[in-house]
Amino acid sequence: MDLNFTAGRTWKPPNPGITVIDAHTEGEPLRVIIAGYPSPEGKTILARRRNLQQHYDALRTSIMWEPRGHADMYGCLITPPVTAKADFGVLFMHNEGYSTMCGHGIIAVTKVVLETGMLPMRSPETPIAIDTPAGLITAFARVSGDHVTSVRFQNVPSYAHALNQTAKVPGLGTVHYDIGFGGAYYAYVQATDFGLSCTSDNYTLLVQTGMAIKRAIMANTTIVHPFEVDMGFLYGTIFVGPGQAATAHSRNVCVFAEGEVDRSPTGTGVSGRAALLYARGEIGLNEPITIESIIGSSFTVAIKETITFGPHKAIVPTVEGRAYITGQSTFYFDPADPLKNGFVLR
Repeated sequence: MDLNFTAGRTWKPPNPGITVIDAHTEGEPLRVIIAGYPSPEGKTILARRRNLQQHYDALRTSIMWEPRGHADMYGCLITPPVTAKADFGVLFMHNEGYSTMCGHGIIAVTKVVLETGMLPMRSPETPIAIDTPAGLITAFARVSGDHVTSVRFQNVPSYAHALNQTAKVPGLGTVHYDIGFGGAYYAYVQATDFGLSCTSDNYTLLVQTGMAIKRAIMANTTIVHPFEVDMGFLYGTIFVGPGQAATAHSRNVCVFAEGEVDRSPTGTGVSGRAALLYARGEIGLNEPITIESIIGSSFTVAIKETITFGPHKAIVPTVEGRAYITGQSTFYFDPADPLKNGFVLR
């Protein structure tokens, strides 16, 4: 039965609302804000990130959290560029706050801006330059007809921040970990050390264990980014395990922010992982590997070159994956709604 929405209509939106396009990259959501959001102030993307944190955080929670989102929602705000080479800037947000870089977000926002006509699309490949808090990212969309079939991006310099570390974690004892940087810092641990597998049936235990590890390391370790104070924090824990597909090198499960689980293999996470593997001599230049996610989707990562990044011997990784647009919405905010700023249940 089709209902005529406009016939005898008395309801009117209480305000213009916030319009978004939803997409996912290998299963991980990205809610792209395209209208109705304040334009953050600042001459750099990091300054704009601080402006959002200080002045507009209730809007983040209103569209990331329930009832409009959920505890594992992820989003981004497109902004004007801040560097001469960039086509636009982007600020990423999630259940806890604002990340410094997001690989799955780069892939999905590239898909969105090209397939919706925000930027022109050229076959067989369209390059896009994007300002992020972590630095300038170049994405390359593979184009067939009117569709972006996949996106690869050249990430910021990534490196092994710390190898063979240990931490005392309440309830877990001594935990062995490495810290890698791929636009954000992660603690990498072996899932088997905790009797876990990187599969969805271990979802709750992975979250609990990952957050315990993250909090213990944060409480006892200071992370200093070579150039930006705002970047110096541990974003999450990545569990490493064997891949299930014959073509997979391995599997990542990333627990980040306030207990979110990445449904994709994590673009920044596989970048940091490649840096760790390179530091140990386990992969070399131009040797692509495929890393699976908790749901079996995958990214391909390869090391394009090596570079010096502050005091670190770093790599420049490229990461490739697929994204799909899932919908478009306009969210309204009734001033009388006591839950208009959102809430989270786990």
